Amino acid sequence: MKQIISTPNAPEAVGPYSQANAASGRAIYVTGQVSLDPASGKPTQGDIEVQTTRVFENIAAILQAGGASFKDVVKVNVYLSDVANFAKMNEVYRRFFTSDYPARTTIQAVLPPGFLLVADVVAYIE
Repeated sequence: MKQIISTPNAPEAVGPYSQANAASGRAIYVTGQVSLDPASGKPTQGDIEVQTTRVFENIAAILQAGGASFKDVVKVNVYLSDVANFAKMNEVYRRFFTSDYPARTTIQAVLPPGFLLVADVVAYIE
């Protein structure tokens, strides 16, 4: 069974996709998040550290809406506009994932103008 997960505490979907889906009530697939402020719907201004914080705060809100947390995340994909930002992104990432780290892929990609990263996660609820 598929369950749509949505929360006003993260940016709303602006296209034909959901913030997240739970499959069979156990896996949660969170759509790629950018540094949009959920209250204003506007991009968060700032460097890679500011944007990374906003992205993972958005992901945290979506996970919470689905009954999960970062401890349930099994896979993370991070897309950077410039791989030179990897070390600073990774410092912020460590604030959200402190142990039992999920699998992660980080690549450089062409992103919408003004956004320094996009991240999506898969969580598994036992």
